[in-house]
Order: sequence, then structure tokens, then C-alpha cells
Amino acid sequence: MIRNWSQTTIKRISATIQGIVQGVGFRPFVYRLAVTAGLTGWVRNTPSGVFLETQGPEELLNVFLEDLREKRPPLAVITSIVTEEIPTTSESTFTILKSGGGENSIQIAPDGDVCPDCLRELFDPTDRRFRYPFINCTNCGPRYTIIINVPYDRPYTTMAPFPLCPLCRSEYENPADRRFHAQPVACPVCGPRLELLAASGEEVAGDPLESAISLLNEGKILAIKGLGGYHLAVDACNADAVRELRIRKKRDEKPFAVMSSTVTEVSGYALFDLMEQRLLEGPEKPIVLLRKRKENPIAPLVSPANGYFGVMLPATPLHHLLLHDTFRALVMTSGNLSDEPIVYRDEEARERLQGIADFYLVHNRGIHTRTDDSVIRVFQGNPIFLRRSRGYVPRAIALPSCQRSVLAVGAELKGTVCLTRTDRAFLSQHIGDLQNDAVLRSLAETVDHLESILSIRPEVVAHDMHPDYLSTVYAQSLAELPRIPVQHHHAHLASCMAENRLEGETIGVIFDGTGYGSDGTIWGGEA
Repeated sequence: MIRNWSQTTIKRISATIQGIVQGVGFRPFVYRLAVTAGLTGWVRNTPSGVFLETQGPEELLNVFLEDLREKRPPLAVITSIVTEEIPTTSESTFTILKSGGGENSIQIAPDGDVCPDCLRELFDPTDRRFRYPFINCTNCGPRYTIIINVPYDRPYTTMAPFPLCPLCRSEYENPADRRFHAQPVACPVCGPRLELLAASGEEVAGDPLESAISLLNEGKILAIKGLGGYHLAVDACNADAVRELRIRKKRDEKPFAVMSSTVTEVSGYALFDLMEQRLLEGPEKPIVLLRKRKENPIAPLVSPANGYFGVMLPATPLHHLLLHDTFRALVMTSGNLSDEPIVYRDEEARERLQGIADFYLVHNRGIHTRTDDSVIRVFQGNPIFLRRSRGYVPRAIALPSCQRSVLAVGAELKGTVCLTRTDRAFLSQHIGDLQNDAVLRSLAETVDHLESILSIRPEVVAHDMHPDYLSTVYAQSLAELPRIPVQHHHAHLASCMAENRLEGETIGVIFDGTGYGSDGTIWGGEA
């Protein structure tokens, strides 16, 4: 691109960009923007975010900064851009530099679904990744569930055991390719592979995917390894299969989630508005509660005595392949026994799901962090989280001001933990009801992992006042940290204030059933 710079003012700026800007294709995005505009300079990752210097005509620099925000990659989230004018230099190109040092304040991207480009390749018979269940690029695919440590580089993920083949290596190293530094990048030659196992653990001969589809058509119950754990799956329109799953899972009435390939399929059994459709089709792919159609083909025991279905669209290439031109809907419920956390380790799955699953559709890409599906309901036009987990964690939530680092471990039901750093709060994925040792171990693992990948060392731990909650017992085990007990209903109101950015004096009404009171008795609702 030839430009006449003699008639305009040349400037150079530095910019520090914070947010979810690593592992999401942000540096190649910056590179392409700068090269297209004819700007010079460089960009690199630092522990504080992305740092760049760029030089060119002032009007082009202004457009460049605007495009940084408006045209960012799908998985990127920008929380701040701080710029400064600096002296010009004589460089003639724009380059991507190696990562630099500094104070760690990075934010890890959540897991994303399959982007349109990868989905097109997945079903393109001429593409080398045709029907490959682990296709991904910098705009989509696993993130949080495969990260072992920081920096977010392939050796610190569960993709480390899979060396790149020459073709994948060339994509990975090319700044102009959408797979540039996509840490989970793989193909059938060098990446993870599917395997179908019988309940005995023996491998089933034949194509694992086609065999799995046939077994589901026969009414079999399959344990399917997903992004953050195992699902138990059956044909949602097969009443006998759904009934058998409910018996084996020991789940009397609580609804099962279902998954369909498109919103067109969903429209055959559920009603939804534009907001609900937007949530269904978003990159997070949560479970969305939708009103049932009066006449629908879904087995009644999927959601008995309930006016809603919990519905999600495919979140992984494997889900797309299972549902493509096959089933109207599959039950996709968490792979666990009632009151236990979702299983995510392969040996644990075969042990804990024994007697429930007839077959196991597995793969050899490890899951480092168990993460259940998110659940959302739309109320008066606004989405409300019933469970904030896969797709949203560990996105930061802005706090009104900077504060010391806190670890908050919550109460007993629907457990999550929270870590704060300066003016950001990082909520964990859904952990479950803290009513047994298995869930308590999951909580401890989650705290350790978040502290590690976010480089947060809490200075204090907050917990519910109830002395018998397992979360309180866990907080008491952290002898090195001062503890702050928080009254149950006060915590509810404080969270409502934080969510709605309220400060100062507030009157709140909490109808929570039970909460340990400051006088040592159980309180119900209160104002």
C-alpha cells in the first residue's frame, strides 16, 4: 500500500490493552490492522496484557485505535486501552515480538464454541479437517478447561502431548493465519482422537462417531466426554431411554437438559424470543430455559411437571457431528450421580458412571478443570444466571474500586468461589452443593487452579457465618489467612448491590428460606 506521508503529521503511540486479549488471536488481529493501514511498529504479549507501539499519520492512528475496539476477535474482551504519545523511530515494518515480562494481571479466556469458519471446514469434504471432532482456531475452541498454568502456551495446556505436524506448524507460526498461536490447534494427523468404549472398558471396533450415533438410535445411554466433563446422553424423543436414564442416575424429577443442532430444531418443541435466541446462538452456548410447546415430540420424563425445557445448542465440534442430520434433540445431562460433581477424568468416569452408561465416547485430550454447563433464564427481557459456568468463566467482573485480594468461598448450595485482584472479581465455575467430600475437594481444586492461573494470592478469606457449612470448614483450614464471616442474607444483598452497581445505603428484602443469623439462630427472610 503506497501512501504519501509528506503532507500529514506522523506520530507514534504506545498502547497497553487489558482484558481477555491473550490466547484469542489478538496479536495477529493487531498485526493485520496495522499492516493493512500501512502503519509501522510492533506488538507483544506481557503479563499485564497486550503492549504495542505503532507509528503513522495521525488520522490513521485514530482509525487504528477505533478498530481495535470495534473489530476485536470474537473471544476478546477489552477492559481498558491506555495510550501515550512517544518519540517516532525509523522502522519500516510492523512485527510481532516475543512475550515480555512485568507484573502479572492477565485474564484467561473462557471456552468458546465452534466459529463459523471452523464449522464450514468441519463439513467441507475437501478440507483436511473434514469431520474432525477437535477443529478449532484462535476464534473458538477450548481455553479455560485445558489451561494448566500460565503463560497460556501449548506446553502449559493439555495439548502438550500432541506435537504439531508440519501443516499445523505452518498455520501456528503464520501471523496472517487465523490459527496463529492457537494453542489447541490440531488435525487428524497430529491431534486428539475419538474412541468408543464398552462398559467393560474394551474398545468398540469401527468408526467411533458412527457407532455412537447408531447406539443412541437404539436407545442406549452414552457417556460423552465434552469440554469440561462428561455428559450422559440419550435420544430425547425416546421415552424408554429417558426413563431408564432417570432410574440409573437416581434423579426423580429434576429436568434434564437437551441439545439440538439449530434453533430451527428447537422451535419444534420450545418457544423463544429474540433475546433467548441470541443467548442460544452466542459463543458461550449456555443452557437457556425455554417455554414448552403444548404439543412436542420430547419424551415427557425429560422435564416432568415443568413448563420449561433447558435447551442448548452444540458447544463443540463433536456435538455438531453427533447432531448433524440425526436427532431432533439429545438429552445432555451432567455425567454424575445426584449430589456429586460432574466427572471429568477418564478413569473416574468409568468408575463413577458404571451401571449408568452403556458405552463411553471418549477422547485423549485431557480436561484439566471440570466445568459444568451454564444455565440462564430470561426474565422481563433480561438474562438471569441460574448457573454461571462454561463459556463465562473466568471472565472478570468490574468492582467499584481497587481493594485487597479476597478469597470468598460462599455458603452451601450452588457453590462457587470468587477471587479479587485490584478492581476485578473472578468468579469460578459452578461447583455444586457443598454437602459431601467430593464437592469439597472440587472446591479446593478450583481455588488452587484459579490462584495459579490468575497469579492471585488472597490476603483474607470470606465465608458464611454458619459453622457447619463445608465452605466454612474449608475457610478455617486456611490458617494463614485472616477470616471474615459474613451473615447469609447480608451476602445476598451485597451481591445484588454489586451486580447493579449500587453504593451507599440500601434497603433490601431477602426471601431465602434459611440463613444463619448473627444471634446464632436460623433466620428466614428479612428486610
